[in-house]
Amino acid sequence: MPAAVKWPHPLLVAVATLFSVFLLWPVGALVLQSAHAAPGGLGWAAFAEFLGSPGVGDAAWNTLWIAVLVTAITVPAAYLYAYAVQRACLPFKGLWRLLGLSPLLGPSLLGAISFVQWFGTQGVLKSWLGDNSVYGPIGIVLATCYSAFPHALMIVLVALATADGRLYEAATAMGASRLRRFWTVTLPGTRYGLVSAALVVFCLSVSEFGIPKVIGGNFKVLAVEVYIQVVGLQNFARGGMVALLLLAPVLVAFLIDRHVQARQHAAITARATPYVPRSEHVRDGALALYVVTVAVAMLAILGMAVYTSVIKFWPYNLELTLHHYVFGLEEAGVKEAYVNSLTLAALTALVGTPIVFTTAYLMEKTSAHHSALRTLVQALASLPTGVPGLVLGIGYILVFNDPGNPLAGLYHSMAILVAVTIVHYYTTCHLTALTALKALDREFESVSASLKVSQFTTFWRITFPVCLPAILEIARYLFVNAMTTVSALVFLYAPSTMPATVSILNLDEAGELGPAAAMGTLIVLTALAVSALHAVLEAWLLRRGQAWRNPHHTHRSDHEPH
Repeated sequence: MPAAVKWPHPLLVAVATLFSVFLLWPVGALVLQSAHAAPGGLGWAAFAEFLGSPGVGDAAWNTLWIAVLVTAITVPAAYLYAYAVQRACLPFKGLWRLLGLSPLLGPSLLGAISFVQWFGTQGVLKSWLGDNSVYGPIGIVLATCYSAFPHALMIVLVALATADGRLYEAATAMGASRLRRFWTVTLPGTRYGLVSAALVVFCLSVSEFGIPKVIGGNFKVLAVEVYIQVVGLQNFARGGMVALLLLAPVLVAFLIDRHVQARQHAAITARATPYVPRSEHVRDGALALYVVTVAVAMLAILGMAVYTSVIKFWPYNLELTLHHYVFGLEEAGVKEAYVNSLTLAALTALVGTPIVFTTAYLMEKTSAHHSALRTLVQALASLPTGVPGLVLGIGYILVFNDPGNPLAGLYHSMAILVAVTIVHYYTTCHLTALTALKALDREFESVSASLKVSQFTTFWRITFPVCLPAILEIARYLFVNAMTTVSALVFLYAPSTMPATVSILNLDEAGELGPAAAMGTLIVLTALAVSALHAVLEAWLLRRGQAWRNPHHTHRSDHEPH
């Protein structure tokens, strides 16, 4: 008898279809539009001519060297900070970790506003720059380093968290100095994390839009050039070509990262022993001084933005007031924008989290039939991290602003803002879900099948409860990023769906720095409240329903004395 036809899982087909509509189609439309607009079609000659046009070549070069410089500054700084937190004997490590990651709570342009207040024309520390102006490459580099620092820190913290103590014991026994142990053991063990951190920072710097828009002055970069062409000049063809230039270095960095990760091998084996740092007063004192300096700088940048939001008029009237909040929420119409951002963030978390986790579950826990489809979905799930938000935005305009498209009704709606935000931040969430699912042995599904228990019952009673902390983390990540993103939304909103981050850009352009800082602070407070709620829920889950995760938890049978 012929073998039974094994159909692909319908949910996996649905996911592949959604990716095709909301990722491949927009990016493909952008490439085709650029090919049509380029003289003689896409090719080296066409792009050479395009790069030679006024402003474009300068913007491309500026974008490239700014990204390289930011990467060269940020990654070593984050590595040293992470090394101090993970490998030195410092008090209050949780506090230093929190302060290092604090820029994630607000939009990147909030840092740019703060640097204007510190080093701008009326800045407190403007003399530090001498005859140089913060409005240009200096300001872009400073603000982008601040914004990218926590992204590099997260990756390097994980890389430094795992180490085999036996290697350090062997190196010490052989008489290796502290510096030699670092170069021969620590650095090689974290090189993959370093490469990933460098590529992530590079990609963020290339695609950053809010910072150069606020503090860049007349300094040309590709992200702002895209905005000018599309919004200012309504030249979608030229904007598409600039967006394609923006996409190229990010995709190259993404492919390099994939190649590096494919070569990565396990750093911890079954026989490994945990590395416990030993107290060394000179090293710990120097690292503590560095950590405190960086943490104070982080607080100063965030604190200046908050301070700007509660004084009347910088720097002439420093009387405390809530006028900027009242003006922003009532008179400037940001109240509706803030509600829109809350709605967007809630819908992104509520819709995106089930999609992300279900897709990861289908990839990890279902049978391996139709491997081609699974490989396609895996590739599509990894692709968004290499596509800048501005590129997605241009692609969505080309696709969903077409009257002949049956989905054209989505354009300017809240639904399209939710869709582009989920796609933009999909990869990190997907990897988080896969990591949680990989911790569960496949034997759960095998035993359930042998006992005639349905796959849904196994999922609901075992997989879902065990992975609930990861699911909550995905929801928090989507919510916070939906509140703080601007690049993926700046081309797609309508007046009725304008998000708060775009309203901050508008306030800054109008010279209303106080209200802009107030709205940025409101976003920070919202993200902080959601993160605190997430921490409380996670602690409650670990205590009530996940006690087995606690290494100090021991099972007590009914025969044991109470």
